Amino acid sequence: MENLKLARMESEDLDEVMAIENSVYTHPWTRPNFVDSLAQHYDAWVVRSVDNVLIGYFVQMLIVDEVHLLTIAVKEKMQGQGIGTYLLKYVIERAGHMQSTAISLEVRVSNLRAIAMYEAVGFLLVGRRKNYYQTRLNHREDALILRYSKQGK
Repeated sequence: MENLKLARMESEDLDEVMAIENSVYTHPWTRPNFVDSLAQHYDAWVVRSVDNVLIGYFVQMLIVDEVHLLTIAVKEKMQGQGIGTYLLKYVIERAGHMQSTAISLEVRVSNLRAIAMYEAVGFLLVGRRKNYYQTRLNHREDALILRYSKQGK
């Protein structure tokens, strides 16, 4: 991971961000979601490969003393190489810089790979939101609420 480059997300990154977003999510964020996040100065970062290709990103926001991870993604062909975990550890580092006491997120109950990654770095299951996500067939899917804190609460 020493060859990866982290940088704040800029509007110039959005074409590459949207290409990843649209390829990995069934119900992706829209470009205006990212534009608004940048305008609101949310903590938004990208990671680039050694050849300067954008391969992942995350957006999180501080709410009082807790960070909420809004979105995180890795380019599909780069998944399974530890880049998501690398980004997630940076999420945790950034939350510390923001004086956050905890990080929370929602994840689809069907996204077993992401759930395993979150749990591997210390996120714990704290709740469930019934019918939170829309599915491709216009049904609904539950979200798990996961939380990370240095105290493990």
